[in-house]
Amino acid sequence: MAGRTVTRADLCEVVYQKIGLSRTESAALVESVLSEISSTLARGETVKLSSFGSFIIRDKGERIGRNPKTGVEVPIEPRRVMIFRPSNVLRARINGEEAEAED
Repeated sequence: MAGRTVTRADLCEVVYQKIGLSRTESAALVESVLSEISSTLARGETVKLSSFGSFIIRDKGERIGRNPKTGVEVPIEPRRVMIFRPSNVLRARINGEEAEAED
């Protein structure tokens, strides 16, 4: 089963259809939410979306990597990476299970 990519336009269309805002207002709302999430992550803060999951920023230190072709060791610069941890509700939904109520 091939996956389909959900785009910003798809999200805007869903907001337009389900909420009833104009297409322009729907696009502005989606952009505003995505912009706030991006800004928060850029500041190094965690974004938690209830019943969905958490976007977490992690710092990775410098390490030595190896070029697989030549075998030459190369330093990999320290960097920040984003990881996503799905909530138990989302994990259960993906697996077709009944989610347990979270207190």
